[in-house]
Amino acid sequence: MTRILDRRGALALLAGAATFTALPPALAQSTPSAAELLERLGADPSMVIAPDARVSVRELTRRRDLRRAAPSVDIQSINFAFGSARIPRNEIWKIDEIASAMRQLLRRRGRELFLIEGHTDAVGSNEANLRLSRARARSVADELARSGVPNNAIETIGYGEEDLLVPTQRADWRNRRVTLRRVTDLVIGY
Repeated sequence: MTRILDRRGALALLAGAATFTALPPALAQSTPSAAELLERLGADPSMVIAPDARVSVRELTRRRDLRRAAPSVDIQSINFAFGSARIPRNEIWKIDEIASAMRQLLRRRGRELFLIEGHTDAVGSNEANLRLSRARARSVADELARSGVPNNAIETIGYGEEDLLVPTQRADWRNRRVTLRRVTDLVIGY
């Protein structure tokens, strides 16, 4: 049986479909493929840093302007539970995709340095969120090492609730994330 919808019926159907697809936000996040990650991380920094203007890793972690110049990817598709740094077992394949891109960059260019930033939402104390964000970054770094990325190619830092994607004081899964940056072109010695 064929059903013909009038304009109002079609709009209602579309609105219902949009509501349905918006319901599970964690499922709406997709993990970029290794090829997409390779392209994004392999890009040039957004500003040229002369070799004599490069900074130490420690200085870089304090300089948001420089970090933002580095090619990066927000990894929101790893769904950290509230208050947790554990990567769910069914999401380890996402780390494998990231590791594949990182290994390819390392093979192409020799030495590379990646900064993994951990983030939290704004619920809880600053101190607890800072600890949790460090643990999230370390958790991802440990899984990347298990997937063949050399430890000397990875630095980690936690920013707690300092750099919210969604500015809210409420729990928001989009703020519970890690950011991966290729910082080779910004750091002394690379």
